[in-house]
Amino acid sequence: MSDDPEPTDTGHFEIYTFNTGTTTHSGTAGESGIDFNYGAAPDLQLTATLPAGFEHIAGGGTNIGMSNVELAAKYRFLHQDAFGLDVSIFPRVFLPSGSTAIGDNHASVLLPVWVQKDWGGGWSAFGGGGCVFSDIRAADFCELGAVVTYQVLPKLLLGAELFHQTADAHGTPATTSFGVGWRYDLDDNYHLLGYVRRGVENTNETDRYSWYTSILFTF
Repeated sequence: MSDDPEPTDTGHFEIYTFNTGTTTHSGTAGESGIDFNYGAAPDLQLTATLPAGFEHIAGGGTNIGMSNVELAAKYRFLHQDAFGLDVSIFPRVFLPSGSTAIGDNHASVLLPVWVQKDWGGGWSAFGGGGCVFSDIRAADFCELGAVVTYQVLPKLLLGAELFHQTADAHGTPATTSFGVGWRYDLDDNYHLLGYVRRGVENTNETDRYSWYTSILFTF
């Protein structure tokens, strides 16, 4: 859920094919899609996410359709070698889904700041947060997250995350969750990512458990 401030290298691509979802007492909802990232210039990454959403209502039916397309630009304006931390802004626009069943049928924008610090021995920490603003003011909410990672093996990275989100437009209460994730590098171009988490606040209403899986292509 938390992001890091490092942009894609200039002239290179990072493409994620992903599946993600969350289960609550009301049912299960999530997305599958493609997340394109391109290093357009030094310290500048352009992003486009194209998701298809699904929602299974407990005791009811299942809805499937296109979810909210996302357009974003990450810009790193401070570096560890000079400032001691990498710091980036990563504004993200969510386009209306055009559906009353999948995603949000209104536009919104996330305005976050992300920071990172690396240490010797394979340890790193990143996190930050921001707020989502939409044309429906009641839909505004904020989020905050922190991650610690450790390079266990040359090809295996493990991490743990603590994440918090305030109540959103749908009347869902605030949620806090704890998750663990991993990244395994098959080679320089193909990588496997996974993540699982569980809520520790308002668990039944917001996050009994969640997952994220992805194949990452870098070139």
